[in-house]
Amino acid sequence: MHTKTITLFLLALASCPALAAGGSMSELSLMWAIPFIGILLSIALFPLIAPHFWHHYFGKIAAFWMLLFMVPAAMRFGGNELIHIVTHALVAEYIPFIIVIACLYIISGGIYIKGNLHGTPKLNTAILAIGTVLASIMGTTGASMLLIRPLLRANDNRRHKVHVVVFFIFLVANIGGSLTPLGDPPLFLGFLKGVPFTWTLENIWLDTLVSTVILLPLFYAIDSYYFHRREEQLPAIMDPTPDTKRISFDGGLNFLWLAGAIGFVLISGLWNSGVSFDILGTPVTLQNLVRDAGLILMAALSWKTTAMKVRDENQFNFGPVFEVAKLFLAIFITIAPVITMLQAGLDGPFAGLIAAVHTDTGEPIVWRYFWATGMLSGFLDNAPTYLVFFNLAGGDVTELTTRLASTLAAVSAGSVFMGALSYIGNAPNFMVKAIAEHSGVKMPSFFGYMAWSFAILIPLFVLLTFLFFI
Repeated sequence: MHTKTITLFLLALASCPALAAGGSMSELSLMWAIPFIGILLSIALFPLIAPHFWHHYFGKIAAFWMLLFMVPAAMRFGGNELIHIVTHALVAEYIPFIIVIACLYIISGGIYIKGNLHGTPKLNTAILAIGTVLASIMGTTGASMLLIRPLLRANDNRRHKVHVVVFFIFLVANIGGSLTPLGDPPLFLGFLKGVPFTWTLENIWLDTLVSTVILLPLFYAIDSYYFHRREEQLPAIMDPTPDTKRISFDGGLNFLWLAGAIGFVLISGLWNSGVSFDILGTPVTLQNLVRDAGLILMAALSWKTTAMKVRDENQFNFGPVFEVAKLFLAIFITIAPVITMLQAGLDGPFAGLIAAVHTDTGEPIVWRYFWATGMLSGFLDNAPTYLVFFNLAGGDVTELTTRLASTLAAVSAGSVFMGALSYIGNAPNFMVKAIAEHSGVKMPSFFGYMAWSFAILIPLFVLLTFLFFI
């Protein structure tokens, strides 16, 4: 369902006298969380149990859950109240979120790495290290899209390469995106809530460094074992993409547009214009409008200046962006009553959850925030999970970035790091899996991948818990 259609629908509701008054959004039962839980479970389960059905009807499924909230909300609270709720979701969060995701996707999709090196353990480890750094600069999706095909080409003459893709998902598609709001969607949502651009870099850089320093040598050891002890026992096979001596880029101008995109995001975080516009009760600052306009401009320049041949080589299409746009429209709208219930604290329907992650005096138990945020992120979606626990911790950005900084660090690290626990924890995971399978790699099943992730990542996360969150 398009935003324009929803706007017309809400205007019709607001003009209906029977729906002009009702109860208060502050008095809600857990029943109002059903649409939000429904869309998250749909995202988690349908691709596994009914992939063909999901592929064709995910937009309609998202619209169903959205309307399951919107229609009763209009009848209960009035059309005007619903318009304010949806306007806030669209203007303050959804539209800026989609603009940055689409911008980074379009720019990174215009960069194609030419040439092919030999997939030795040293080269593979170097590519993973570079991708881990790039993930916080151009996003986990952008870095994954840029590097996964060169990595697969480098290893296409090897029999044992599943582990290469699995560690790529761990590091490039997830953990590497933990240092800036550009890195992973949960952190950009925090940025939209007012978390400073450099906050995660300053507060969880050591967590990220420890994770990387452990995982990269572990990968090198595993890859060396397969490369030296298992590969040489197999008959030589012809390399589908012969090695070359040099690597070059097509679409290199996109690095300039990427720098411009980063600059516009930084400007919105550093510049306070003092100018604000009111859109149906939602304030929109001038610096945020400049940011969004600048990102759209960078994406347009990328599209205009990149030859279509380059995007074809990257197998670029807008399908992933359209899917994210439809699903997150439903997520941002249906999460509104959940956030309201969380803000009610111990007097609201989530009192049990709040008590489970707080002491008797109301102080957050940091390690529980880390694991609760992380485990839900691993099996639902890490962006809305971040929002839930951000608000569960009070939602006051000033307090969360100062007195409760350790709690926000736990929420940030949990949502980004543990998105690697399953294929559905973070959007790039499935994308990398699909590209690898298209290239002939027989990737593990859903539970097969979890055997890898739990065996390697859970001990790492236990270590991080004792080092940083207790």
